[in-house]
Parts: sequence; C-alpha cells; structure tokens
Amino acid sequence: MGASSAPARLFVCSLSLSQILSLAPVVSFSTVARPSGSSALWSSNKSDDAAPSSPSPVLSRRQAILAVPSVGLALSALVPAPAYASTATTAENIGGNLPDLPGEAVRSYLQYRIPLAIAIDFFVFELQDKIEVIDDWGEINVLFQQSSANGGMGNPSRVEREYVNPMRILGFSMPPDEAEDMQKAQQIFESGMSKLGKATKGIRRDIPVEVTDADIQKAREGYEKSRIGLNAFIVALNKATGLNEMKTIPPRGPKQIAQYGRSRSKYNVLVKKTKLCQNRGGPTLAKTWGGLMVTGYLQDSCGIPDLDLYFLQ
Repeated sequence: MGASSAPARLFVCSLSLSQILSLAPVVSFSTVARPSGSSALWSSNKSDDAAPSSPSPVLSRRQAILAVPSVGLALSALVPAPAYASTATTAENIGGNLPDLPGEAVRSYLQYRIPLAIAIDFFVFELQDKIEVIDDWGEINVLFQQSSANGGMGNPSRVEREYVNPMRILGFSMPPDEAEDMQKAQQIFESGMSKLGKATKGIRRDIPVEVTDADIQKAREGYEKSRIGLNAFIVALNKATGLNEMKTIPPRGPKQIAQYGRSRSKYNVLVKKTKLCQNRGGPTLAKTWGGLMVTGYLQDSCGIPDLDLYFLQ
C-alpha cells in the first residue's frame, strides 16, 4: 500500500481507569473552563447561566476526545477540564433541578457523575473485600500514595484524585444548603479514609508484619465511616440535582449488592477492558497520549463499554 493511500485505523491507548473516566460526556455552557483558583460558590446572581451569544458546538465523543489536549487530567486537578456537550447529555434532557442550577453546578455534575459513580463501584466491589484479606492491604496502601514527578511536584493520590477532588468541586458549585451538607459529608469521608490508611499502612504480603484483630477492626471502622460520608454526600447531591442517579451504599451484609442495585459483573468488564487498553499502549505512552496522532474509536479498539449505559444501570 502506497504512502498516499488512506491512513490505517490506529488507536494507541494506555489510559488508566481514572483517565478513561474523564472521557465521560459533559455539557458546557461556555467553551472556557473555570480559571484555576476561582470560587464556584453559588449565589442568587445567575448571570453566568445566560445563553451565550453563539451556541457552543455539539461534539461527538470522538471529536471531544481528539479536541482534549491531555486526557485524564480532570480527576487529578481541582479545576474541571474544558467541557464538551453531548447530544444525549444535556441539562434539559436529564431534567430534575439541573435546568435551574447555576451553569457551574451543571458542568461539574455532568463532568463528575460518571467518574464518581465508578469510583464508588470500586469502593463497594473491590475495596471492601480487600480489607478482609491481609495480603491485599498493600493494594490499599497504594490508594493513599502520591506519585513523585520531576521538578519536585507530585501527583495526588488515587483517593484524592477520584474521590476528594470531585467531591470538593461538586460541593463548591452547588447551592448553599446542599453545598454545606456535601462539604460536611466530604470531611466525614476523608476522616474515615485517613483511619483506613493508617490502619493498613506499611502492611504488605512480602513484609512479615503481625496484624492484630484490633488492626483489622480499625480498618473496618475506617471503611464504614467513609461509607457513611459517601452516602451523606450522595444524598445531598441527589437533593441538589433533583435526581436519583447516584446510588447510596447499603451496609455490608448478604443482601448488600442486591440492594446497591449496580452490577459487579459490568464493573469487572469495565476494569478488564480498561487494563487491556492500557497494556496495548504501555505506561510510557500514557503520559504523552494526548499529543499522539490518533484515529479510530475508543470502543472499536479497546472494547470499553459505553460509559453512559454503564452509569445508567
């Protein structure tokens, strides 16, 4: 085939699960993201909600992916990445209180609802079980580790990136009453996760360390406090949006998964496909993926399930 022939369909994917999550479709009321450090506290002044002079373009999922200069940063920064509209995901189509909320609240919710829902799935389907297996405590340690980077600036931990930062952004953007409840819930969640991290710190399967029943109990208590905090946050978020899309976590027990109402098997498929996609690209390419010449479709190449359908279980 000559050099002038049509380019081959090529997709290099080495994204982590948190990076894949940031591809969830979001709606934008403007094409400019909130400046770093700006406050999104809700007020009665809704001038930012006014319709722009020219409508923002509605992009397909593929166009949105190609337009983002660095995919996956939205969950590791306090400022949401530029948002792209989806024909299937708009405040008017979803309903509830979204059409009446400030534009920043709508942007934040539509950007972080899917990543946060999948993070909560991990909390239920994986983290809970790891607490009961001492050999898995090393994997719990990793959730709290900040990765080092050149220049002395480290990347946030997975707990910070996938839970705390989205909760903080959502809390700052919502109306005052719900925002206060969400921020209190976030503090409870962080306190519980801190206790869990301290209880499991330094314990790995390759390092012989005596683990007492008291240590296990502290880890369980930390997880339970975090679950309570997450639930309080979800209740306040659902109240603010007027929707019931985010699911609370029932207490541990034989009926927990059935009561939770989300599919463990679908979660496992998502994790498996994401890891497969990551392995095809390699860890080195993941850091510069946004600068690559990419053609083709994510789902065609990696088989990753549609995130909208996954979310709306």
